[in-house]
Amino acid sequence: MSSSDMTSIARQARQAARQLATVSGVTRNLALAKMAESLEAHKSKILEVNALEVEQARAAGEPAALVKRLTIDDKVFQYMLSRLKKVAQRPDPLEKVLAGHTNPAGLRVYKKSVPLGVVGIIYESRPNVTSDAAGVCIKSGNAVILRGGSEALQSNILLAEVLAAGAAEAGLPEHAIQIVREPGHAAVGELLKMDAYIDVLIPRGGKSLIQRIAEGTRIPVIKHYDGVCHLYIAADANPAKAVDIAVNSKCQSVQVCNALETLLVDRVCAEYMLPLLHAAFEAHKIELRGCEETLTHLPTIAPATEEDWSAEYLAPVLAVKIVDGIDAAIAHINHYGSGHTDAIVTESLGCARQFEQEVDSASVMINASTRLSGGGDYGLGSVVGISTDKLHVRGPVGPDELTTYKWVAYGDGHLRE
Repeated sequence: MSSSDMTSIARQARQAARQLATVSGVTRNLALAKMAESLEAHKSKILEVNALEVEQARAAGEPAALVKRLTIDDKVFQYMLSRLKKVAQRPDPLEKVLAGHTNPAGLRVYKKSVPLGVVGIIYESRPNVTSDAAGVCIKSGNAVILRGGSEALQSNILLAEVLAAGAAEAGLPEHAIQIVREPGHAAVGELLKMDAYIDVLIPRGGKSLIQRIAEGTRIPVIKHYDGVCHLYIAADANPAKAVDIAVNSKCQSVQVCNALETLLVDRVCAEYMLPLLHAAFEAHKIELRGCEETLTHLPTIAPATEEDWSAEYLAPVLAVKIVDGIDAAIAHINHYGSGHTDAIVTESLGCARQFEQEVDSASVMINASTRLSGGGDYGLGSVVGISTDKLHVRGPVGPDELTTYKWVAYGDGHLRE
């Protein structure tokens, strides 16, 4: 893709963003409804195009995990529809007065929420990101430029066209939703140069993709590199609750960024908790790697190395360590963790509060699975990623997180003295 082609796309997005900023919440919700209707009307064609790409991926010998991420079956399609409908039901993130006052001279000052402008989303494998991203961006009044992986190019192009048609039917600007149609790294390279038009980039994919995006552009990037997520089972934890939370955190979906990677067990309860945990994980075919003290209770598991404490396996492997109390657990998490999602199981409000206050992560879960931190369970409707940064957004990125604010001052001939 030439620089002029990408500039044209980016310029059109900027023009659309300026128009979108003035569109009412009612119209944006109507657009989301029309997008869902358009998606449903073209279901058979979408599934047909996707099935061809899935077959091509299988024939090319792609890993089963990638083929699964690539597939749009009926369940995934219904998920895509539900996300568009749920995000439409969310409160309008725009035109909210965030703060305000009238100064002694009578100048009325306030700040209100406004769209970021143009959002570029670069993602791999999952074509459902196309609809999620379009929905969240339209809800928050942002124009979006989508760039999906080449393995799902035709699925993504068709989805973007169908969604854009629905949005246009509701009266939204023609270029509110655009997709880069050229495969290959050259197109991404051109997109990264569009800092004159694009306000923020959101990469969705593996660590290498995210690093390449973050290091190759002057555009601000919302990102997370690793999901080294922990669960600490405190001395007073209810055993049944602890096992259920640990198993769900790890086994519900091992290949995602908020899956459990390191299990910390308090020394006080290790003797009776570890055998229960071992049996539960063995039933799910999870390989455990334990610290030296853990091996004295579970001699049949593999020994952990220093590298295991900072590993994001994204696989049926779990590191296990015995810790001497909550202070040691928090110190371990803050040293080895990635600031993504970390959890505690405890019956003590004091321990829960200490964990909440001292663990430096985007999501802190108290007696709940780490898998609940994706955004949908937080009531965000739909999200376009998770951020472990602290500026300007942290945690799941939904419609509210794709806004900024502006200051407004109303005077009556007021002058600076």
